[in-house]
Amino acid sequence: MASTTAAEAGAADRAGKARLGGTLYRGDPGMWSWVAHRITGVLVFFFLFVHVLDTALVRVSPHAYDEVIATYKSPIMILFELGLVGAVLYHALNGVRVMLVDFWAKGIKYQRPMLWTIVGIWLLVMIPGSYYLLSKGIAELFGGS
Repeated sequence: MASTTAAEAGAADRAGKARLGGTLYRGDPGMWSWVAHRITGVLVFFFLFVHVLDTALVRVSPHAYDEVIATYKSPIMILFELGLVGAVLYHALNGVRVMLVDFWAKGIKYQRPMLWTIVGIWLLVMIPGSYYLLSKGIAELFGGS
């Protein structure tokens, strides 16, 4: 009265062994794109939440608001600003790619080339942006103008 055949039992056994031996995610670029899109979305949301709070602080205490803004000008915060620029840029570019995959008939066929295109555009924008922000941070750190 066994309801499964030997072939089905063997397939289920192999599937279980494959999952136990490694991770469910195999490192496909599309999967990492999905993960990065979710992470950057959460980071941008967190930034917007903090931004609303610190801007609302001006109505409560202008002096406290000035202190918070002075904190944002520190060199370590410039690194966070660079991370924010990178997260917003990646999230926006990948969002366009996701929309093209969803609404363009040939989007699925070209999703991998579009992924590498957005990575290239991201690098083209981030390299000069990083140079500008990091040189600004270094100048601030060592007392330059």
